[in-house]
Amino acid sequence: MVSKSSDNAQTSVCYESHLRGKGGFLLAGYNNLPESEKEQYDEVALCKFMGKMMYGICLSFLLFALSSLFEMKILFNVGLILLIAIVIFGTWYVYTGDRFKKIKQ
Repeated sequence: MVSKSSDNAQTSVCYESHLRGKGGFLLAGYNNLPESEKEQYDEVALCKFMGKMMYGICLSFLLFALSSLFEMKILFNVGLILLIAIVIFGTWYVYTGDRFKKIKQ
């Protein structure tokens, strides 16, 4: 069994790799695209955005843990609202417009 600290270290390495623009193979949906379609997207920008989104989701999970630790229901509610808002905003931001498409010149 993997310890919690080891699991957290692996997760933070994953987040950091996304923030540096690497780790596109970890993005579900993107990694399943054919190579011809992958060439149309700016993988570095997409990975950086997803890394920032993951940190926001991690913050909401931290609020869940703190709500349990301090027995404050408001922290759970704030974390839940934050989680839902991040997922909805992230999905909208990625799928609307061509923000992550490479510009052909």
